Amino acid sequence: MSTLPNPELFVRWFREAAPYVHAFRGRTFVIGFPGEMVQERARFARFVHDVNLLAALGIRLVLVHGARAQIEAELKAKGLRSRYARGLRITDADSLTAVKHAAGVLRVEIEALLSQGLPNSPMAGAAIRVGSGNYITARPVGVVDGVDYQYTGAVRKVDGAAIARRLEDGEIVLVPNLGYSPAGEVFNLAWEDVAASVATALRADKLLVLCERLPQDRRGEPLHELTAREAEALRKRAGAHKDLARALECALRALAGGVARAHLVSRRTDGATLLELFTHSGVGTLITADPLEHLRAARIEDVGGILALIEPLEADGTLVKRGRERLEREIGNFQVIEHDGVIVGCVALYPFAEERSAELACLAVSPEYRDAGYGERLLRSAEARARQMKLRRLFALTTRAQHWFLAQGFREAGLEALPEARKALYNWKRGSKIFVKRL
Repeated sequence: MSTLPNPELFVRWFREAAPYVHAFRGRTFVIGFPGEMVQERARFARFVHDVNLLAALGIRLVLVHGARAQIEAELKAKGLRSRYARGLRITDADSLTAVKHAAGVLRVEIEALLSQGLPNSPMAGAAIRVGSGNYITARPVGVVDGVDYQYTGAVRKVDGAAIARRLEDGEIVLVPNLGYSPAGEVFNLAWEDVAASVATALRADKLLVLCERLPQDRRGEPLHELTAREAEALRKRAGAHKDLARALECALRALAGGVARAHLVSRRTDGATLLELFTHSGVGTLITADPLEHLRAARIEDVGGILALIEPLEADGTLVKRGRERLEREIGNFQVIEHDGVIVGCVALYPFAEERSAELACLAVSPEYRDAGYGERLLRSAEARARQMKLRRLFALTTRAQHWFLAQGFREAGLEALPEARKALYNWKRGSKIFVKRL
């Protein structure tokens, strides 16, 4: 007997995750996270379990970690004070010793967790190999506005080829917040700088940044999607939320460097990495160079997506049943809204040129987007197409959406309002109401 509280829900989710599993296999993801995550032992152990799962699915992983919290603890234990200027640590000789020690301890702790393989645990049979090394060439920040940052540095170059070889060998690559100069000096780096630079050097498919705070709009509502332009405007408004500003800057640098997508994910949400990657709506903030959403003419390869969208509505009688063959024949009449590669809305327009009218049909929107105005957008697009055809009116037949059509400026009409060819096809058993709108 199953011990799952809701087996059907689990099976449905697992099936819905299948396209992502196929899409992500062999892809390169860079995951950056702060040192504070490692301090929260139980939560970090669960994060490592999720990393193991990603690796098991064939995803090539680079982990970039910070060490601010550990460095602070080292300095405090020695009675030393941290010094910052413009948000950057001033790394003197004593601080650099603390940086080296913290980075070394973190590497050992993370490698130990990734090396687990106990039976009856999420890591059973994992056999993960971890690669690390001197992949980062750094330069000193130098003297800025009269402040000498000493051993605080910035990334000059990433040996992407060396990291790629490790990934090809099936290893997870671990990159600390350290860089080295050709003269043999060691520099303390911001992990966000390292993560963005590594992702850019590898042309990673995704950069995931685990952070304390996620972007919100002015009303405090979470922002699940941002374009690079929107993210830049938000970064400038971040104000006192320095960690968010750094996370946004990291994501924007990666996108500008050719990384396909950047995700900001809460480091405090259990399983957030999996939820962000394997559910369509996600739980973090997805940042892309261009908008994820496109309203466009349908193509023959969209037939499967349209069928998945309309079949539940056909089953409950909201829409007239259309088979795949009919959809393929009539695909030129359809427009779709595509969101992140998934068809979430569609509408068809069937012109009757002699009567200078057109039927608006098969208007459908995925349930999670019905409050986002997608139906209205599809209607406006269909109206624009009808005007381009020099048509004067639209008509629609519906059994369930009468009030919606009235709200969009349609009026109820009788059978006589239909073109003769369409009138002959009217299904009296279905008893659809007829609505007409003049253009």
